[in-house]
Amino acid sequence: MPSCFDAFLHSQGFVLLDGGLASELERAGHDLNDPLWSAKILLEDPAAIEAVHASYLRAGADCVITATYQATFQGLAARGVTRSQAEAVFRRAVDLAVRARDRFEAHEASRTARTRPLVAASIGPYGALLADGSEYHGNYGVGAAALADFHGPRLRLLADTPADILACETIPSFTEARALAALVADSTDKPAWFTFTCRDECHISDGTPIAEAAAWADEAAGVHAVGVNCTPARLLPPIIRTLAAATTKPVVAYPNGGGEWHADTKTWGRADDEPEWAGACRDWVAAGAVAVGGCCRVGPEAICGMRAALLVPGPREPHTTA
Repeated sequence: MPSCFDAFLHSQGFVLLDGGLASELERAGHDLNDPLWSAKILLEDPAAIEAVHASYLRAGADCVITATYQATFQGLAARGVTRSQAEAVFRRAVDLAVRARDRFEAHEASRTARTRPLVAASIGPYGALLADGSEYHGNYGVGAAALADFHGPRLRLLADTPADILACETIPSFTEARALAALVADSTDKPAWFTFTCRDECHISDGTPIAEAAAWADEAAGVHAVGVNCTPARLLPPIIRTLAAATTKPVVAYPNGGGEWHADTKTWGRADDEPEWAGACRDWVAAGAVAVGGCCRVGPEAICGMRAALLVPGPREPHTTA
């Protein structure tokens, strides 16, 4: 099956994703201690989000991910946003990324001979609505039908935007992944990647073996690519190898910057194990990933270093540190 990544793989051999959106908004001075997290800025200062997208494109990202991770109809309604207004918020989020991409392409891409970057519409898990850290365990206490009811309207709306791909990301629950994939298969021809959070080298966050999730993804009609995100970088090489051995679909990997997520304050704890990103991303590609980047607390500087490292010619041998 043709992949939306093919043009990048043909021209450069990899796809470089962007990094964390929320952490860059915080660096710019925004307070995200809010149930809407980064989606709060869609209501307060949309231009700030477009500026972050632009910064990642300048850093070398081939794909930017929209600010819709924690934007849900239910969460916006709790803020007094009507249904029609919420629909406009979702579309605005995609438009911000598309506009940043189009402006980059018009002013800079031709100079750097870059393939036209992609826009991925983020679809966060049910845990993002709960805003209680359950993205990292998946014990929601609701079944597949309730999850489908929750995800369906937002997924269908985002599928009807100019986004190139749907990013079903930070998924901790195998039940949730299957519900989402069924929705994608029934609702749209737009490609979708599915990335899980992982508790260790062998299991996604709800305890399902990674190999089982990858084998399922290999057969699932709604899954275009499968991988891991918002998981410590030190865990990625064995996770990627397991994924690559169990599926012929593209493998996607974009870890966080380390540390523990504190749901009460919407902040990350101290990161003691942040890698040297340029070398680490070569490890991920060597292990079998085709699309790599960063998640929370991985900024434009790291993405720029990743691009430089991945463009170095020659075989990509696993990186080691002295």
